[in-house]
Parts: sequence; structure tokens; C-alpha cells
Amino acid sequence: MTPDTVIAIVRQALEVAMLVAGPLLLASLLMGLLVSIFQAATQINEMTLSFIPKLLVMFVVLVVMGPWALQLLVDYVARLFGSIPTLVG
Repeated sequence: MTPDTVIAIVRQALEVAMLVAGPLLLASLLMGLLVSIFQAATQINEMTLSFIPKLLVMFVVLVVMGPWALQLLVDYVARLFGSIPTLVG
């Protein structure tokens, strides 16, 4: 196995990880921004107020995007396992 193939495998793994984690992180970021704007407008400085909406949004995003993310991971692992014979020998 050459260093180029190792770099390609790691690059693909990082791409898949970013694609899977991206929607969750983006939804959490947007909800945090909305809650922060609400807290600034109403001057409510309760730390737990931002936790529950983020948790609910992440749950909804996970339910909606979960099958797609799981299929993406399964496809990557199948390609990786399928390429083991060519990588080893």
C-alpha cells in the first residue's frame, strides 16, 4: 500500500465524516443563533434555554437525515471492504 492510497482513504473517510456530521452541526449552529438572538432581545440569560431547542432540532435532523447518513456510511464501508484485496496485494 502506497502513501497515496492511504491519503486517498483518509480523505474519503474525512469527506464522509463531514457529510454525516455537517447537517447536525449546521442545524445546531442555526438553532443556537436563534436562541441567542431571542435571549438578547428578551434579556433572559438562562443557560438551559438553549439546550432543549438544540436537542430537539438535532433529534429532528437525525430522524430526517438518518437514513441518508446511514446509507452514506454503509456505501463507504462497502467500498472500503471491497477494495481490501487490491490494497493488500
